[in-house]
Amino acid sequence: MQERLPNLPSTPDLTTWTSAPANGAIPDLVAQVYETAPQEERRALLAMLLRPLGLLSLAAIGNGIFAHLRLHGGWPEFQPGVEDLKRVRSSDVVALVHHVQQVSVETVHGIAELVKGSPVLAGSATAAMLLALLVQHSRRRRGEPVMRAEDGEARAA
Repeated sequence: MQERLPNLPSTPDLTTWTSAPANGAIPDLVAQVYETAPQEERRALLAMLLRPLGLLSLAAIGNGIFAHLRLHGGWPEFQPGVEDLKRVRSSDVVALVHHVQQVSVETVHGIAELVKGSPVLAGSATAAMLLALLVQHSRRRRGEPVMRAEDGEARAA
């Protein structure tokens, strides 16, 4: 049984997400990417997100599931078992990404490289929306102008 996040559209619409604040949409999109990712990509995604956090932080997120994964998945190499990966719910990933955004924005932006480097993930519409938001968020942080979907449509006309 796959858990659906209530605030995500069933059909991705980039204009909806680009008009929303990137910080709020990113955790939801990362969770959706995690849900559809194969085991190795899930492991790599979690390893990246867990890296900047200590055990105390991990114990406070998702009822301690990430502290458990970190301890049983190996240290410093992260290799959790398949059953452990299946226990991570979408809501846990959302909470994890929210926390990581406060601690290490660079880690969240590293997700873009992970998604681009995976042929399986890069073909997903949700992953494409996530990449667009991460690029937009990165530009905002650097003070660069952010192009919205409407701007591109106006130029094309």
